[in-house]
Amino acid sequence: MSVDIALVDSVSRLALFRDLGQPELELLLPGLEEVSFGEGSWVVRRGQMDPGLFIIVDGEVSVVLEGEELAALTAGSFFGEISALLDEPVVADVIARTPLRCLYVPPDGVEDFLLANPKVMYRMLQTEARRLKTTDELRT
Repeated sequence: MSVDIALVDSVSRLALFRDLGQPELELLLPGLEEVSFGEGSWVVRRGQMDPGLFIIVDGEVSVVLEGEELAALTAGSFFGEISALLDEPVVADVIARTPLRCLYVPPDGVEDFLLANPKVMYRMLQTEARRLKTTDELRT
């Protein structure tokens, strides 16, 4: 299976994958699906069951709850992980603010993806910890 060298280059710049060398990325990427969405497209809808894991390669999304934007996510960010890990419905809508290109891990592949890539899992945990810290700081 051939690997898109331009994609390897783009992904190598994302914080989530910064601990991986080119050979590791070339092994990892064929197991992920590359998906694209147009500006204004709904990527994930609130209430949807386990949409899988999305990792933004290019573009930006809005995370929206009841019409209010909660966050804007850009290249290197990921979403869908909470629903995938907890097997619970999505809690907010995710809408493409710009043309969007993501790496996608289907729902039944998230656990295997994380366990097979502990360096990526560690970076995801760091991001989750930062998100929790920010949420906690906003509440106090």
